[in-house]
Amino acid sequence: MSEHRPAPILPGSAIGVLGSGQLGRMFAIAARRMGYRVHTLSPDEDTPTGQVADVEVNAPYEDLAAVCKFASGVSVVTFEFENVPAETAAAAARCAPVRPGGHVLHIAQHRLREKTFLSEAGLPVTAFRRVNSLEELRRAAKDVGLPAILKTAGFGYDGKGQYRIFGESDFPLAWAAVGESEAVLEAFVNFDREISVVAARTMNGDFVHYGAVENQHRNGILDISIAPARVPDQVAQNAVEIARAVLAKLEVVGVLCVEFFVCADGTLLINELAPRPHNSGHFTFDANITSQFEQQLRAVCGLPLGSVTQFAPAAMANLLGDLWDEGEPDWAAAASIPDVKLHLYGKLTARPGRKMGHLTAIARSTDEALRHVERARCLLARDKVTHTQPVN
Repeated sequence: MSEHRPAPILPGSAIGVLGSGQLGRMFAIAARRMGYRVHTLSPDEDTPTGQVADVEVNAPYEDLAAVCKFASGVSVVTFEFENVPAETAAAAARCAPVRPGGHVLHIAQHRLREKTFLSEAGLPVTAFRRVNSLEELRRAAKDVGLPAILKTAGFGYDGKGQYRIFGESDFPLAWAAVGESEAVLEAFVNFDREISVVAARTMNGDFVHYGAVENQHRNGILDISIAPARVPDQVAQNAVEIARAVLAKLEVVGVLCVEFFVCADGTLLINELAPRPHNSGHFTFDANITSQFEQQLRAVCGLPLGSVTQFAPAAMANLLGDLWDEGEPDWAAAASIPDVKLHLYGKLTARPGRKMGHLTAIARSTDEALRHVERARCLLARDKVTHTQPVN
């Protein structure tokens, strides 16, 4: 999997992005600021990434001829999300370097492969079993115990493709919920909180990280991230070292996020991997010298990694489509809090549960940042009022 280390890809070059959502949009903003051109390919039109990129190619990922043509027009290809088909990554790799490599994508986009890889590498994961039939589900439940969570083996995100099992009567419903297809049964973890570590690695093994970030979810979707995480220093250090091992064992060139469960005794268990910038790292756009998106650019282009120094504690709150239920949110109200930054993704249609943007607050403490970002989000949903003075 090792790759020959060519000369750096310098500003003025074109970077290809497979995928066209908000992660690609923020990557494109970072890349264009440094003088790179950005090309994006996805099946959709007028996308969050395409609105910022120099070139937007509309083609199915399965159109390998279009993928090859796309990759031939750029100096390097990277990913905006991990559910790009493996055949697409392989086709792109015939025409340009692909970073992170397709092997990383292949592992991270499939829960069974991911957990098997981590387990065989000696890294901490929840107990799990492969399930390929209702009978295998029953046997697996005897091994890992109940309650447990049945998850689709591939293409799940934001809590989708999951079913919690409390007793044997739940087996048929759970099996139907995952489409009666290959799945993974995981032991239920009674965790204290969830954290993540977003990190970057270069071809020569240089590594930087953004520390442990605390995450709060709602309905399976990330709701709020707090940086740094409110955990003991030793827990945060252990999380970083596990993340370092993951990136090294996968030979990642780019950015990868490791999500963890933190048990009551401080034990860490890896929940899942994301081989690209992550929602929990969005705060870095405003709170760090080098954002996770610029770090991805630097890594895939063979440039030295940037400083990850964080200016101040921060908190990020997602803005989901539900906020639009009563009409356009009150942007002026949220902007009245001076230390809060607004990021909107340019998505054309708001739907419940759809990530439309986020807010980031920077403050003297994590608790203060959390209060500010929650208040700003509440103001968005209130009746429209005129604010002539900043709210402190």
